[in-house]
Amino acid sequence: MPTAFDRVYLQSASYFMPGEPVDNDRMDDYIAPLNRISSRIKSRILAENGIKQRYYAIDTQGNTVMTNAALASNAIRDCLQRAQTDLSAVSYLASGSSGGDTLMPGFANMIQGELAAPPMETASIHGICAAGVSAIQAAAQGIELGSHRLSLAVASELPSRLFKRSRFASRGYDADFDAHFLRWMLSDGAGAVLLGDGSHQTASIAPGVRIKLKFVHHRTFSGDYPVCMQLGLTADRQKAHLDYPSWTDAEADGALSLRQDIRLLPHLFDISIHEYAKLVRDKWVDPTRINHFLCHYSSEKFIPVVENLMEQAGLSIPRERWFSNLAWRGNTGAASIMIMLAEFLQTKTVKPGEQIFCYIPESGRFTTAYMLFEVEADDQPVAGARTRTVGTSTTSDGSSASASAPISTTPPGDSLSLDADAIAPPHDPAQAPEGLGQLLTELASIWHDYRSRVWRTPLVRTLRERRFETSDYVNWMANWIPQVREGSKWMREGAESLSDAYAPLAALISGHAGEEQDDFKILFSDYHKAGGTEQNIDNLRRNPGGEALNAYLHSLAATHDPIGLLGAIYIIEGTGQRIVPALLPLLKASVPLPPDAFRFLEYHGHNDEHHLEEWLTAVELALDCDPDGSAERRIVDTARRTAALYLMQFHHVKDY
Repeated sequence: MPTAFDRVYLQSASYFMPGEPVDNDRMDDYIAPLNRISSRIKSRILAENGIKQRYYAIDTQGNTVMTNAALASNAIRDCLQRAQTDLSAVSYLASGSSGGDTLMPGFANMIQGELAAPPMETASIHGICAAGVSAIQAAAQGIELGSHRLSLAVASELPSRLFKRSRFASRGYDADFDAHFLRWMLSDGAGAVLLGDGSHQTASIAPGVRIKLKFVHHRTFSGDYPVCMQLGLTADRQKAHLDYPSWTDAEADGALSLRQDIRLLPHLFDISIHEYAKLVRDKWVDPTRINHFLCHYSSEKFIPVVENLMEQAGLSIPRERWFSNLAWRGNTGAASIMIMLAEFLQTKTVKPGEQIFCYIPESGRFTTAYMLFEVEADDQPVAGARTRTVGTSTTSDGSSASASAPISTTPPGDSLSLDADAIAPPHDPAQAPEGLGQLLTELASIWHDYRSRVWRTPLVRTLRERRFETSDYVNWMANWIPQVREGSKWMREGAESLSDAYAPLAALISGHAGEEQDDFKILFSDYHKAGGTEQNIDNLRRNPGGEALNAYLHSLAATHDPIGLLGAIYIIEGTGQRIVPALLPLLKASVPLPPDAFRFLEYHGHNDEHHLEEWLTAVELALDCDPDGSAERRIVDTARRTAALYLMQFHHVKDY
């Protein structure tokens, strides 16, 4: 869940761009096309990204004229000057960047040295675009906890050093498309913000107002996807730069080329919009209250992508409220959002009550981040300090945020990570029948979180890492058979518990239960073909997750008008249609079993799409018959609980 702040204020914001602006024609003086192919790529990329000018901290000969620490320091100096304060009042410095000037020590320490700043607490955050948000979050947390009164967050990038012609000379000026792409996208610059608790007297960021940081939401999906943007690996991502005899050899082999796999980018925006939808659902954001939307996108090509996804979710922010300076400041990675925020505040007028919402996607290994600021009148009382309990946070499904599963290392090209059907929710909200858009949007958000958590369970990790054994498959089937056996039973119980008002729905559910009543026999046969030895099916036991799920569904089915069961079916059938087909190729590649040992998984992969179409019909019937308007909420709540319990079933396969 987001990190909320009660007493953190934006005291000042500034940015620093090196040298004079460089337009598209003059780019060739700094990072000229390497050959005819790269020249064509340049024309294509510039036509799409909408960048008209940018800034470089190298000269036309490729010499560095200003270090990254110097860029950051200049942004900090201007930030402090605008606040009419100095470094002696600051006790915390957090930096965010994809790379400083040194491999060691940390970037924040180099900035502190560049500034000749007094002793203070520092944090160096290494990442890509969202690293600037992480720096802001770290600085804000220090203030919220009462450890600091004034904190600085700075983000700075100097990627032009990677793009000068001399770096490609060892490869005969040849490079693959992924290595070409970012040469025309990224540029240099730094941004800084000063955060405070409101007690320190600084100049107002704007006349008559102050700006409060409401929350930061930062979530990474590195366990779900392969690397998209990287520096230090070969093009096939199989070898790291330090694995070569020398960096000269690494350079010659392309391991020091900055690469972007643009084929993966659509997934980044998909997960980002799901996170945004969850923020709205959980009342962290109200799109109707957003007055200013600062959206960090690397290319104007992605404006309609983001806009369409937000519109499909029914959560759009009018285009006239968007602000971006990409066209004239360029894409400066981690520094982009700070540069954007600073320029916005220096050129636009804000009023008390207005909200500023920031969105920052990062393509490295997929991170999405959001920040919300609210403008207050400066004569309004400042929020006082309060005691906060520091400990493990709890997510919306009740699990411990600090106890998340370890991140797996997915082999490049892993079809599980790249399969769009395995990522998409069972029903696309954009194609929802009339009246079902909001329901399918909420269910898609639940699905998105559930699928991501399933991907990181021990069962799926062993599959993805090619450590899955036949005994694991046998154990999984043994756990699963009694769970599947109960499916048609609780569906029939639920149909019998429906009142006469839901007669058409009861008939549909009973028919569906009849279709699936013997499915467990197929699974029992697969279990034997895989080497399972238990002949009496009654001796097989569900694992703790399966037991909990079974008890919950039978209990719910026995209640009056258990409409929420449709939410359970959404998750269960969705697992068969989306997750199982993605697991099956890896499963077949991992265990030496005959094809008829996978009949149940094949069956569900092929048939659950039909079942989900029946589900959609059932939902329409339920809503048509709904006497008190509660059906939609009950379906959503049950889907969320079922997802949590089914996830528990996945978690216990390996250890029960």
